[in-house]
This record gives sequence, structure tokens and C-alpha cells, in this order.
Amino acid sequence: MAYKNQQEFIQALESAGELVRIKEYVNPALEIAEITDRISKSGNGGKALLFENTGYDFPVLMNAYGSEKRMCMALGVNHLDDVAKEIEGLFKMLSAPKENIIDKLKLLPKLSQFASWMPKVKNGRGECQEVVMTTPDITKLPVITCWPKDGGPFVTLPVIHTKDPNTNARNVGMYRMQVFSPTLTGMHWHKHKVSAKHFSEYKKLNKRMPVAVALGGDPAYAYSATAPLPENVDEYMLAGFLRKKKVELVKCITQPEIEVPADADFIIEGHVDPGDELIWEGPFGDHTGYYSLPDWYPRFHITAITHKKNAVYPATIVGIPPQEDAWLGKATERIFLAPIKMTMVPEIIDMDMPIEGVFHNLVIAQIEKSYAGQGQKVMNAMWGAGQMMFNKILVLGDQHVKIQDYKALAKYVFANLDVANDVIISTGPMDVLDHSCNKLGFGGKICIDGTKKMEEEIEDCNWLTPTAFALNENSLLQLYTEIRSVNTALLKHGVGCIIVSIEKNRRHHVKEMHEQLCKLPEMEGIKMILYVEHTVDAKDLPTALWRFCNNLDPKRDSFLVKNASITQAGKTFACLGLDGTRKTKELDGFQRDWPNIIVAADETIKSVDEKWNKLGLGAFLSSPSLKYKGQMYGEEAVVE
Repeated sequence: MAYKNQQEFIQALESAGELVRIKEYVNPALEIAEITDRISKSGNGGKALLFENTGYDFPVLMNAYGSEKRMCMALGVNHLDDVAKEIEGLFKMLSAPKENIIDKLKLLPKLSQFASWMPKVKNGRGECQEVVMTTPDITKLPVITCWPKDGGPFVTLPVIHTKDPNTNARNVGMYRMQVFSPTLTGMHWHKHKVSAKHFSEYKKLNKRMPVAVALGGDPAYAYSATAPLPENVDEYMLAGFLRKKKVELVKCITQPEIEVPADADFIIEGHVDPGDELIWEGPFGDHTGYYSLPDWYPRFHITAITHKKNAVYPATIVGIPPQEDAWLGKATERIFLAPIKMTMVPEIIDMDMPIEGVFHNLVIAQIEKSYAGQGQKVMNAMWGAGQMMFNKILVLGDQHVKIQDYKALAKYVFANLDVANDVIISTGPMDVLDHSCNKLGFGGKICIDGTKKMEEEIEDCNWLTPTAFALNENSLLQLYTEIRSVNTALLKHGVGCIIVSIEKNRRHHVKEMHEQLCKLPEMEGIKMILYVEHTVDAKDLPTALWRFCNNLDPKRDSFLVKNASITQAGKTFACLGLDGTRKTKELDGFQRDWPNIIVAADETIKSVDEKWNKLGLGAFLSSPSLKYKGQMYGEEAVVE
């Protein structure tokens, strides 16, 4: 369904019991983020929050997409899979053979529907231009500061419009914007993004690049801006398809080359000049749960700000999962399953991106396997598919296991896994926010093929899986003082994998520890050991996996040990070690800065604690940051 505007969406949320209005004054600098963090981690995403008293002329909407129910409401569906089924139906209809004129005529209504989803530029001004700031000043908006070591306030839900100067093709993306002055922000587009490519073309022409930023409007706009669409597909066509109504656009006032949604709450117009010096932007507490560190990015010069008369400023925070962005990612996972299946990986049945993997880091794919080597074929196809090229850890299952049942999946994968032959390690492009890579934007990838193996795939060194494990975690703690905690819970479910928390104190420490552990007779049948930082409780599986996935570069941090002294039925056992600890120059020869994890400041936690009973949010919730204080290294965004 289409929402008339953001206000109608807010009303729908409130009617559904999915929104809380907060009338008590809350400071947009750090306090809004701290309250939102508590609510978003309170179970099932908590409620959407409307902060009505911010010290500014505009209320702030937070956590609007922060649950499966609200994500479905934003997209106008009962279930996120409904969109994928509709897309799959369209693909099949359009690609089916048309044998006669009747078959072709049957397509006409659907083609008419396609036309009704295409964006339309209307004459005159839109609601978004009801009020024009006499002198544009972004500091008049309640732009939030999320985390204590952020470089400043950031616009966190900007729908950014650019055009290719040669083809006039529009791109709508979402890139954070740090506020530096009333008319200056950063424009944080990464080199892989389409807007960055547009800017590159303007550089060649030595022309200023017009840019416009929309905030608010139909919630489908913000989702479509984050969607991994091909470059030649207009995001507003996707938005029109989702809302079943075309997006109406109007020309900007000072940047008329750019059109923006007529029903948006705010429009920020401006330009990026290729002749400008870049600006030092960041740090920023990012979706990985770590700070993304400062770097040089283009300057965005604001030429106009317009807004609706009753505008609401939308924002979000990202940080240690789970956060609101997990549900935007879940929508993408479900919606784009059909296009991946229909165009690139026909054998794919299902896909899952666990929250702990923060999108690209960990992807699980289920395939219909029918021939040897099909897992590797899928691996190559997925790593070559759009934003899936940033995936770090890919786990493959087949038609005989449900991938959302993680315990059953782990048992199935490890029963089928020969770590000496079924684990493929490669390199390729990585998200520039991945701090574990030796080089920015380039690092290791790993595919764990847990599909049932065909005769051609079984190697002589394949090793059997025991039905019971003899390892006692206390024995490891007694043997090695540098081991702080051990998680053997998976062994009880027949999964040959443990997690070890280790305090490193020398070069190659984790590799040497792995080799020593693999010599122990009680390690029989354990195929994989995941190593995490000593500050992490290995028994806290969600936290351990989140830290592990972020800190691992599979190419650099993997150690395979084959132990001829441990055999079963004449087959040699092997064990793969994966080092998910923090990397330093001293102990690992790591030359890049390593970021800190994101936690709230003590004074912010105290301030929110004191006003909690006035917020109308129910029983007291303590700060999630308290759990992670002991995992920090110092207080700064960069670990010293």
C-alpha cells in the first residue's frame, strides 16, 4: 500500500500499538540514541519512538523500521516473503513462451501495472516545499549525534539523489552525512557506490554535481534507497512497485536538474564541487558495531532547505546488533531472493543473513544440489552478484536441512564437512567498513560447503564424525592460562566446533595454540575452532560470533592442521582454526588502525537513567552498553 506521507505512516504505527510518543525533553545529542538503543534491544525490536520535545521545531522519529511487523507495515505486506513471491510471479509470466495472440493479450494488464509504478515528475511545487528556509541552515534540524566518539551530528536516513551527467540516469542511495556547519556536510559515498561513479563523471567534465537529499515521505523511499538494485534500475520504480502507486516527484528549487518526492518531509538541496578539497569525515559508530574511522570525503554545499509545514525528522542509529537496520537487511534478504534465483543462481532455495553477521559478513544459502561441484559454482555466482561481492563468510546447505534452524543446520553442515577439502578460501573486494582486511576494501573470503557430498567429491582424506566428544573445557583452562573461556555447547548437539577466548601475548600465538590443541587426544572429531578476544565470553554465542565475524580475515587468519596421530577407520583427522581476535602491529604485523567497539558514554547512561520514569516507556531498561564496557580498549574510536 502507498502511504500519503510519513505522517500517515506514523498514524498507522500508533493505531497498531507500534509507536510511543515521548513528551519529555530528550537531547538529540546522544540521549535519543541511548534511549533508542535500549528499546531496539528490548525484544522483537521494541516500539517506534516519536520524540516530540527535542529543543527544535521538529519531532524526531526513531526505530520506525525496527521490527518485522513494522517493516511489513512500511512495505504494505503481511509477510516479507510476499514481495519475493510477487517478483517471482512477474519473472515467470514475462519469461514464459507466448504461443498465440491470447497469451500475449494476457500480458497487457500486467504491462499497464508496470506503467502505473513508474515515477512521474509533476509541475509546480510539492508538499516538501511548503516552507522554504530564508537562509538554509541544517543546524536548525534536530540532527542527532549517535555515539560519544562520533565526529559530530550525522544525518542517518538521507535519501540522496544524483544523476549521471552523460545519460541523465537517476540514482537514489543512502550515505551518512556529517554536519560541519549550517551549509556544509560530508558526503560519505564509497567508491563502489553509483553516486561515487556519477561524481567521477562530473570530475571528468569539471562541473559541479547537483545533489538533493530527501528525508521522510512514504517509508518505501528509505528502503528503496538501501536496496541492492542494478545500476540501470530506478529506485523509484522499486518504490512504486512496493507501494503499488507511482512516486510523484517535483523539481528542486535551486538544483532543478534533480527531482525529489513531492511528499517528503524535508529536502536539502546542494552541490558537490570536484574542485574542492576533500574533508576529514568521521569517526562514526557504524552498523558493524565498531567505529568506522575518519577518512577524506567530498564536501556537500547546501543551497536550499525546504520542508512540509508539519514535518517530522526521521533518523536511525546503527551499532552493536541488533539494531533497526537488521530489519532493513532482513527485508532485502527476502525480497531479493527471487531475483537472485531467477537471474543468477537458479538452484538457490533460500538465504539467511544472521544478525550477528551484520549483513555481508555471514550469509547462509540453501541450494537444490544435483551434481558434484555445485557448491563451488554457487559460491562463485554469489560472490560475483552485486553487493554480495562483499560477503566474507558463506555457508552452504542443501535441500535436506532448514537453514533458519541454526542448531539443525550446524549439525548437518559439520556432518558433511571435510575441512581439508570442503572449505574454500579466496580473496576479493570487501566492504570498506571491514576493518579486518590488511588493505582497505580488499581481503579474504571463506566458503564452508556443508552440502551432502557426491561420490566424485569425496576425498581419501575425508574423516568421519564421532557421535560423542571427549573434550572437557576445564582441562583446557587448566592446561593453558592464556585461554580465558571455552564454549563447548555445540559438541552436545553433535557439532564438532568449539569457541576459545584467548589472550594473545606473542607473535603467531593463536596459530601455535591451535597446533597444540590439535595434538590433544580429546580433540578427536573437532573440525573447527573459532578463536575470539580474551575480553569476550566465549559462552555468549551471539556476542562471540559478532566479534569473530568482524575481526576475521579468512585468508590471513586460517590454520589447517592435519593430525596423523588421530585416526578413525584409517582416515586422518583435520581441524581448521580461524582467528577472530583483534589484530595489532606488535603481535600480528597489522598496519592499519583498529577501531573500538561502540558503547554509550557513562554520563549519557546516567542522564537517561535519571529521566527514564518520565519517558512513558514502561519498566526500566538498563543500557545495553554496560555489557560491552569491559570489551573496549581505551575510550577513543581508535584502539591505541
